[in-house]
Amino acid sequence: MAELAKTVLEDIVVTRRRRLVETRARRPLACVQEAAGARTERRDFAAALSGGTLRVIAELKKASPTRGVLCRDYRPREIARGYEAAGASALSVLTEEDFFMGSLEHLREARDATPLPVLRKDFVLDAYQIFESVAAGADAVLLIVAMLSDGDLRDLLGLCERTRLAALVEIHTEDELDRALAAGARIIGVNNRNLKTMEVNLETSWRLRPKIPSTCLAVSESGIKTAEDLRGLAEAGFHAVLIGERFMAAPDPGRELAGLLDGAKARADSRS
Repeated sequence: MAELAKTVLEDIVVTRRRRLVETRARRPLACVQEAAGARTERRDFAAALSGGTLRVIAELKKASPTRGVLCRDYRPREIARGYEAAGASALSVLTEEDFFMGSLEHLREARDATPLPVLRKDFVLDAYQIFESVAAGADAVLLIVAMLSDGDLRDLLGLCERTRLAALVEIHTEDELDRALAAGARIIGVNNRNLKTMEVNLETSWRLRPKIPSTCLAVSESGIKTAEDLRGLAEAGFHAVLIGERFMAAPDPGRELAGLLDGAKARADSRS
């Protein structure tokens, strides 16, 4: 499994870099920068994750490299509206084409369908993708520490700030957390999935949460399935959770989210 995961991750990065070369050839950086500069409106991703209760970033994802197609009847607009009605605070949209069957058009459709802020979930490796994200309507991007050098991470975070784009900086280990904080990250995502083995363990969140400064927003990602998980993560001090496959594998993702939140509320009421 570890070797398979390593191969998949390497393939994703290689393929992403190749795609980036092709995209830049079709649409030069100057054109993307001009489109990004013409956009004035932003939705406040950080504010959407703040408050006294645990917030949910609900993910739209058609497929994954480990599970294949998750949602055959993939309609981003309808899914986004269902998530909003169910109580999501923000959306995450997979835009990687080859392994997740995503696209920037999916992001545009989801954002047009609701007033919620939208995170572009992809493998961001280059400044071009930051401008591209702004131009496409993203309010935030995912930056994965494990796939970036310290210099690249710092530069991308700085560019996000200059373009008024929030950055969810994903970590899995204490060393990656230290690197993220040194680079200036303000929203930390703890990925419970080990990117080297693809194994998922919520203990990663329990272990790393106390090390995240109070000045940062803390988000738990991957492997969150039950109302009890939500309760535990809220008690640990997380501001938000990002959930994708659990919803996307269900016939009605919005209804699945609503059921999860109702279950969490019922548990909270029973304990009060």
